[in-house]
Amino acid sequence: MDFDRLLAEVEDVLRTMPARATIFHDAPENLAWFGRAKAVVIEHGPSSAQNAERLMQAMHEYTHALKRASALNEFVALLHQVRHQLRMKAGLTSIVVGKGDVFDYFDGLRKVVQGAQSDVFFVDPYLDADFVSTYLPHVKAGVMIRLLAREKLGTLLPAVDKFAQQAGTAVQVRSIAGFHDRYVFVDRGTCYQSGASFKDGARTAPTTLTQITDAFKAMWQTYDELWTTARVER
Repeated sequence: MDFDRLLAEVEDVLRTMPARATIFHDAPENLAWFGRAKAVVIEHGPSSAQNAERLMQAMHEYTHALKRASALNEFVALLHQVRHQLRMKAGLTSIVVGKGDVFDYFDGLRKVVQGAQSDVFFVDPYLDADFVSTYLPHVKAGVMIRLLAREKLGTLLPAVDKFAQQAGTAVQVRSIAGFHDRYVFVDRGTCYQSGASFKDGARTAPTTLTQITDAFKAMWQTYDELWTTARVER
């Protein structure tokens, strides 16, 4: 698993951690979380794997609440350590792009798109035909593409039709009023905000691609709900 993908997994594990008051209850969702968390840490490397095994065993064997809580704290700290180490090694987290540096913007967003394994969700009212030809060919075969757009549907939809016909890729397009920001969500676990429209990135002004981490859950819920209520265009 590459650094970017593993980083997304670790961040999602931390986001979905069960409530501490009930985390040791014998519930399927708790067992599933511990299993996923352990798998992610093991994937990071032998040293992390040994620590994960030791702490999992401690949490299983300890009957004293304070000792179990201490082992849990150490395990969560291990997850954060893995996260920060991966952040230093991973490719794109956030970038600042100067005016006119259109390739730097394109290359950063291309890396985000290419990393998708199951779902790419673009949110931008100004998606158009140029956006389709620039970015959608870099999405892996079999990955679902969703586009929430509004202003340029006259050029966007014909381009999407031709792309989907040639590439055999599933592309859904919806529109709705009342949104202005630009985001791309990857595999329902990673999000980047673009300071410029995806079609224009850095062409006329400096811009940024900023990874949303702490606010990811709220951001995802907001735009996933917006997608649910949006008008189906394709």
